[in-house]
Amino acid sequence: MLATAALLRRGVSALAALLAWLAGWNYVACALFVTADILGRNLLGVSSAATVEVTGYMLACGIAWALAHTLAVRAHIRVDMLVNRLPVAMRAPLHLVSLLLLGGFAAFIAWAAWELVDESALFDAHDNSALRIPLVVPQGIWAIGLSAFVLMCAVLLLESLLALLLGQPRRLDELLGSRSLQDETAEALEAVGATPGPKA
Repeated sequence: MLATAALLRRGVSALAALLAWLAGWNYVACALFVTADILGRNLLGVSSAATVEVTGYMLACGIAWALAHTLAVRAHIRVDMLVNRLPVAMRAPLHLVSLLLLGGFAAFIAWAAWELVDESALFDAHDNSALRIPLVVPQGIWAIGLSAFVLMCAVLLLESLLALLLGQPRRLDELLGSRSLQDETAEALEAVGATPGPKA
């Protein structure tokens, strides 16, 4: 069962990585859009009336689409000064409680997001700008990202709970614990194509 849960988590992590990749390119497009608008306004005297509106949607959707991957790679900011000093047998259940609370909060936010999409569709709501974009479009994209975050929380919770029940608190700690200095160093070396040297 634990192996199946791990396989499921890796599949959802791959989907989350794809969403984060799309979110990253979304931010590149957002930066290019803003840059083009600034240059056009200063050099040619022309400007898009939709820059603030569209980039606002892009920023919100990009954040939502990156949440699941950020959780999968344990990159969220955490206050862990005390919990990291505890033995792993005590740390593991605390990580699980933390994830449970995060998942509950994420589920509530995702539910509220889809309720908002449903309401916008019901009233055929459009924003009050020159583009008159139907609000279900940006809201739906935003809600998809939040739903992926909930799914990531769920598969992590499943694997972590099984690990705890099977007496593998260290595995749970590796799944949910804060990234160590060694983790950060290994990632940085991997990014530049280097390999870590032998341990002293």
